[in-house]
Amino acid sequence: MKFSKNSITEIFKDLSEYFKSTDFSKAILLGIALTLPIIAGVKLEALQIGITITVGALLASPSDVSGSIRHKITATLFATLLAMVVSLIGGYLHLSLWLLFPVLGVLMFGISYISIYGFRASLISFSGLFALVLSFSNVSGGMEPYNRVLLIGLGGLWYVLLVLLWHYIFPKAPTEYYLSKTIKLTADYLKSRGELVAETTDRTTLLKKLLSIQTELTAIHETLRDILIESRTGSGKSDYEGKRLLIFVQLVDMLELAMANPVNYSKTDDFFKRKPEQLADFQGLLFAMSNRMNAIAANISNPKKLQKNNNIEEFQKKIKRDIAEYSSASNETFDESLLLLKNLFKYQKEQIRKIQKIEWLLKNPAQRDLSLLNKEDSRRFLTKQNYDFEVLVENFNMRSPIFKHSLRLAVMTMIGYGVGMMFSVQNPYWILLTLIVIMRPTFGLTKTRSKERTIGTLIGGALAVGIVLITQNTTVYGILAIVSLVIAFSMVQRNYKAAATFITLSVVFIYALLRPDIFNVIQYRVMDTLIGAGLATLGNLLLWPAWEIQGMQKTLLETLKANRLYLEEIIGYYNQKGIIPSKYKVARKKAFLEMSNLSAAFQRMTQEPKSKQKNLDKVYEITVLNHTFLSSLASLSTYILSNPTTPASKNFNKVSEKIVRNLSDAEAVLKEEIISENDGEIYESEDVFDATFGKNISFSEEEKSSKSEGFHSKIEEAHLVREQLKWLLAMSEKMPKLLRETKF
Repeated sequence: MKFSKNSITEIFKDLSEYFKSTDFSKAILLGIALTLPIIAGVKLEALQIGITITVGALLASPSDVSGSIRHKITATLFATLLAMVVSLIGGYLHLSLWLLFPVLGVLMFGISYISIYGFRASLISFSGLFALVLSFSNVSGGMEPYNRVLLIGLGGLWYVLLVLLWHYIFPKAPTEYYLSKTIKLTADYLKSRGELVAETTDRTTLLKKLLSIQTELTAIHETLRDILIESRTGSGKSDYEGKRLLIFVQLVDMLELAMANPVNYSKTDDFFKRKPEQLADFQGLLFAMSNRMNAIAANISNPKKLQKNNNIEEFQKKIKRDIAEYSSASNETFDESLLLLKNLFKYQKEQIRKIQKIEWLLKNPAQRDLSLLNKEDSRRFLTKQNYDFEVLVENFNMRSPIFKHSLRLAVMTMIGYGVGMMFSVQNPYWILLTLIVIMRPTFGLTKTRSKERTIGTLIGGALAVGIVLITQNTTVYGILAIVSLVIAFSMVQRNYKAAATFITLSVVFIYALLRPDIFNVIQYRVMDTLIGAGLATLGNLLLWPAWEIQGMQKTLLETLKANRLYLEEIIGYYNQKGIIPSKYKVARKKAFLEMSNLSAAFQRMTQEPKSKQKNLDKVYEITVLNHTFLSSLASLSTYILSNPTTPASKNFNKVSEKIVRNLSDAEAVLKEEIISENDGEIYESEDVFDATFGKNISFSEEEKSSKSEGFHSKIEEAHLVREQLKWLLAMSEKMPKLLRETKF
């Protein structure tokens, strides 16, 4: 196989990013947390104590995910406490076989049900499930349950201490990594936009890529909000954190600005066919902006290394010249092509200003030059989790996906352990471990994990056999066990198949140090994984399956509600003008987040069996309609916020109120409520719009003949606001109709 220079460069870039990632640093931290107690145990001739402390550190570690240090420590302490309680109960389960199965089922259900409180709660829940599974193993060598529990607690505290120490040694590392990653993704977004401007047969693939980047950006934005805003809340107004938060604000605005300027490709294709040199200039500017963002990302920790680059400025001059030449050659009062060019260039200039602002902020401006965000206002951008007891009660029914998942997991773990005992499997708890790792609330995710876990285990088993045939050196096994474990934990979020491969290698080599029959260990490891993966898939398929269509109604309702609230904030600002309220930004963030959730839900739906993809075409149409609606909202809001505008007219308010009512009607359809007639108006969207605004934009002859800058601004505002309102109205009319036709 031949590698080109570009492909080798890409490999080195990927490796460099991997070693800089928080996943890798956490894996190194975990490697230290797990190996030091064992080394100390060997030196002090207390290996079982060292192993049990290691188990405690391992059980505490899942909750150590990216976010604020306060959330990390709180979650890790709760995970340690849960692991201690579960380990104590698990230590006495072996006294009676009749007691074991029902208690195992009840515990599995109860611990799994904790994940109803969100992502971090699901990680704490996993620690509890993991602790319960390990209580069936003999890793503590027959130690009394209460002694084992105390050592597990000590291991958890040891891990918390290391997390705190790591944070104080590398306090900026998570912020720098996620900020750099966000800048790179934004650069990819701009590059994809540049590729889309050119007429291409592969535009559908590029649009899917654009949506994928947008979804990933939205997820990383949530992580950065938690890191930046919570750290300011805990430690006051840090100059460093304040600047990084302002950079983050620019990046969020860049995503909204990109979404707010969807390109009408049929019109651009038609124009650029006649003017290919202008296409090259517009596309070149987007690529230059993308390259500059990548350069900023690469030097975010040391911005002084950023070299001056004039490419952006040169392309700007070319485009200005192109527009001036086209404008002087045009004799039309209202030239739509000229407006298209001006709007496209205006969008690019806005993005350039934001890139320049990011560079300025990185070059450490004086504190007095900064306008830092108010602490209380910034806290409103955090997504708050409701931890009330009522949440448990409300979801304690078969309509809740988490309730069904918990029940399913409880049943399958009882069956799995029964199968292991019936066939005298060497380590039946491996089947339970496979089940708790693979099983997810939805079938699509479970199927994907089952496949990746099985393939990874088979590859790991094959590699282990090869290594064992080459050498029987226990020192080599020990080194490989530690290295494999570190790589495995660093790959869990990135590539689960690779993670499963290295986990298998680590487990095999750890057992190779304790048992001479290593080939039996590999054989049972593979067999237990296959049993666990099969049971997990069957469980999600046969036991109270939670198909995505069942939760789609709620997801759509949240998306529509978020879009409606965002629209109401836009209407309010257009009427009042003045300072942009934080409520507007919170509503915008919520709309983008819910749209990402809807896109992810649809993607999961496509992974399900064909027979369960109920109304897939309709759901796809509704998803695309909501995405287009949000893009149009962002376009309207960005124009209103970025340009001096005239007072909102009565016609604007009348049509926008109609759009809000249509969205409320769509929400009512999803809630299965009765929709009342809106003031007796029974118009199609075209009729409503034309009856309100008229069919054409009207200007006086004096205004038309003046061709002043003010007139151009006025006609641009009238054209853009009118077109966006008309488009929003048509889409809002379509939503209730589509939802009535869709059976959930």
